[in-house]
This record gives sequence, structure tokens and C-alpha cells, in this order.
Amino acid sequence: MRKAPKRGAGTASAKPGTPKKRGRPRAYDPDLALTRAMDVFWKDGFAGTSLDELSAATGMNRPSLYGAFGDKRELYIKAYQHYRERSRAGMVELLNQGLPLRQLLQRVFDLALDIYFSGEEGPRGCFTVLTAASDAVFDPDIRAMVQSAVREMDRAFAGVFKAAQTRGELAGTADPEALATLLTATIHTVAVRARARVPRKDLEVIAKGLIDLICGPPSANPR
Repeated sequence: MRKAPKRGAGTASAKPGTPKKRGRPRAYDPDLALTRAMDVFWKDGFAGTSLDELSAATGMNRPSLYGAFGDKRELYIKAYQHYRERSRAGMVELLNQGLPLRQLLQRVFDLALDIYFSGEEGPRGCFTVLTAASDAVFDPDIRAMVQSAVREMDRAFAGVFKAAQTRGELAGTADPEALATLLTATIHTVAVRARARVPRKDLEVIAKGLIDLICGPPSANPR
């Protein structure tokens, strides 16, 4: 009886019905995942956001979320830091353009309002203000981050006013630190009103009022 030839290792074929091995799963994009988590937290806050919502938004199951970012609190902190980095980058770019003070302040408010009205489901205000009014009250680590963000804004705007004072756009008796605090506080007040669905045109009136207070009434000369 003729024996069947042995199959060599190089010619062996998979048995019918044998499933093919899957390749490695596609690596997640941490920046995109944080952006999506940030959007969910920004809309509903820490307490109002469930892990299921975060999983759906990021496309990552719970074990993957834990493995990549830690628990829900750690993810919130990372999402808030991500927000700060993005906001800082936009503001630094604006402040480095060397604009006259009035034009710069107008652009600052325009940028802030663009952010506050950027939610897909309606105005969402400022993530820093949202965090300050909720989790910063109870969590010392989150509170420290919010305080750092506010101080950073104050310092940046104080530098703006000092430079304007040097250029002669502000009186020598003006207090750059006090003006910076006033500007930061007004921006945060506008954020609260934006989240409360106050129309943008009304918030633009507030912005114009502060700019006129700092810079004086605009020139009546025609263009």
C-alpha cells in the first residue's frame, strides 16, 4: 500500500475552518481620546459624566480607558490639562502678534467667545470656570490646577498692560496687575453667562464696555 507523502513545514496549509490570526489592534490616538473625553466632561461636568459615556465618546472600553488614563478622576485631570494646553497655545499665539492694545483686547474676547460657544449642543462656557465651581471645591489637586490657570492668565495680561504702558497706550498711573485681574474676572464672568445661554451679542457689549473702560472711548475719526 502506497504511503501518503509527509507534509513539510513550508508546505503545510491551515485546516479548513481554522480562524486566521488577528493582527495587532490599532493603537489609540491619545490626543484624540483626550479631546473627546474633554468634550464630554466639559459639557456635563465630572459628576454628570458616566464611564459608559466616556467609553462611547473615545471608542475605548473601560479596561482600555483605565490602562491608558487611570480612573475617572485621573482622566478628568488629564482632560482638563489637555484643555489648558490648547487654550494656552491659542492665547500665546495671539499675544505674540504685537497688536495695539485695543485691537488685542478685542481679539482676546473674540477668541474666548469662540471657545465658549463652540459646543455642538450649545454654548458650554469655560472648562476652567466649570471646574472651579464644582470639583475644585472638594478636590485639592484640582483646585490647585484651577488656581494655577487663573494666576497664569493674570500674569500674561499683566505683561500685556505693562508693554502697552511702555508704548504710551496706557497712562503711567495705571496698575497693570489690577487691570489684568479685572480682565481675567470679566472673561470668566462672560463664560458663566455664555453657559447660561446669554446671547453672544449681549456678551460682546460687556467686552466692549471693559475695553472702553481700559483704553478710553474709541476714536471718532472716520476710517
